[in-house]
Amino acid sequence: MSATPAEKIPLKTNLAILAAAFLSFSGVLLETSMNVTFPELAKELNVSLDTIQWITTGYLLVVTITMSTTAFLLKRYPVKRIFAISSLLFVIGDLLSVLAPNFPVLLAGRLIQAGSTGLAMPMMYQVIFALIPKRRIGTYVGIASMVVSLAPALGPTYGGALSSLLSWRYIFIVILPFILLTFWLGSKTLDLQPQGVQKHFDFVALGWLAITLFSFVWATNQLGSAHGTILPWLIPLLIGLCSLTLFVWTNNHGNTQVLSLHPLKNSSISLNAIVYMMLMFVNIGISFVIPIYSEVVFHVTPLAAGLILLPGSIIGGAISPVAGFAYDRYGAFKPILSGMILFTIATFCFSISSKWATPMAFMLLFSLLRIGMNMAFANLLSNSQAIAPVRQSADVNSLFNMLQQYAGSLGTSLLASGLAFYQNQAHGANAQMAATIQGGHLDYTLLFVIAVIITILAFTNWRLQRKQGKRG
Repeated sequence: MSATPAEKIPLKTNLAILAAAFLSFSGVLLETSMNVTFPELAKELNVSLDTIQWITTGYLLVVTITMSTTAFLLKRYPVKRIFAISSLLFVIGDLLSVLAPNFPVLLAGRLIQAGSTGLAMPMMYQVIFALIPKRRIGTYVGIASMVVSLAPALGPTYGGALSSLLSWRYIFIVILPFILLTFWLGSKTLDLQPQGVQKHFDFVALGWLAITLFSFVWATNQLGSAHGTILPWLIPLLIGLCSLTLFVWTNNHGNTQVLSLHPLKNSSISLNAIVYMMLMFVNIGISFVIPIYSEVVFHVTPLAAGLILLPGSIIGGAISPVAGFAYDRYGAFKPILSGMILFTIATFCFSISSKWATPMAFMLLFSLLRIGMNMAFANLLSNSQAIAPVRQSADVNSLFNMLQQYAGSLGTSLLASGLAFYQNQAHGANAQMAATIQGGHLDYTLLFVIAVIITILAFTNWRLQRKQGKRG
C-alpha cells in the first residue's frame, strides 16, 4: 500500500521520531543490560541477589511513576522542552552510574536515568500519533514498538559483552556519546506544541500512586524471603490496596489530576491494556530469569548468557514493523491472535523444560516467544488508539506505557523472588544449581499460566469488537 502525496512523511518528522526513539531505546537497553552482571555486582558490592535486582526493579518503578505524569506534561509543555529534560536526566544518571563507588550511588544513578526513560517513551509515541496519518499509524507504531521490544533482549547481550571484555561500568560509558548526538538531533527537529489542559497537576494523587506502585512491588519482593510467614508481603499488599483506592478517588475528584482513567471505562481498551501489560511482564521477566538461570545451571559466561537472547531479539524486532503493516492491511486481531497462540506455546515449552533445557533450546524458545509477542504487542496499542476519542490520545498513550513498564517492575521483582525463595535456602554450588532449577521451573510455570489467561482475554476482546461492529 503506497502512500498518497498528502501522506508522505517529511524528513524532519522521521528524524524527530528517530531522536525520541533512540533516547527511549537507550533507556530500555540499559534497563536490562545490568541483569547479566548481577552475580558479579552482588559480590563486588557485597549485597544479595534480591537486593541487587532493585537496580532493575527500582528503575522500572520510577519509569512507571514518571510515565503517569506524561499525559499531563505532553498537554502542558512543548515536546522539545520535555526531550531536553529527558536527555539531561539520562546524562546525569549515566555519569553517576559510571563513577558509583557503592550500591546506593549506583542505584541513585539508575533511578535518575529512569526518569529520562519515563519521559522519552510516551513522548515518542505521542509524536507518532500527532504527526503520522491514520493509514500509516500501524506501521509507525510497529517500528516504535520494535525499538521498545528489541532493547530488553539486546540489553543482556550488550551488558554481557562489555562486562566480560571490559567492565560493567562501560555499559554506561559506551552509550554516552550517542545520547549527546541524539540530543542535538532532537533539539533541531522536535517542535510539537502542547494541546493544552484545563486541570492542574495533582501532587497528592501522584503521591498515592507512588505508594501504591512501590507497595505492590515490595510485596512481591518479600515473597522470596518470607519463608512461610505472610506478614512481610501481606502488609505492603494491604497498604498498596488502600493507597490505590485513595489514588483513584483523589485523581477522579476535584480540579486537579495526574492522569485520566476515562479510557479504561471502555471494556475493549481495558482488555487490550491487561494483555499489553502482561506481555511486557513476561518479556521483561523472562529476559531477567534466562541469563541468571543460564549462568548458574549451564555454567556459561555473562556474554554467552546474553547471547542466548540475541536471535530472539533480532527476529522479534524484525516482526514488529511487519505486524504493524498487517494491522494497516488486515485489522488488529489477525496478527494479535496469531501472536498470542505462538506466545502461549513458547511459555508452555519453557514450563516443561527443566529436565531437557540447553542454551540452544532456550535460544529457540525465546525466539518463538518474541515472534508471538511482537505480532501482538504494538497492535494492542494501535487498536486502543483507534477506539479512543482523539482527545484521549495522550491519556491512552500514557496509560499503556505506564502499565507496560510497571509490569516489567513487577515481573523482575516477582520472578527474582521465585529464584531467591529456593536459593536462599541452598548452600554450596550444587545446592545453588538445584535451587535455581526449582526456582526457574516455578517462574516459567507462572509465565505459562499468565500467557493462557491473556490469550483468552485477547480472544474475548476480538469477539466483543466484532459484536460491536468495529474493525478487527
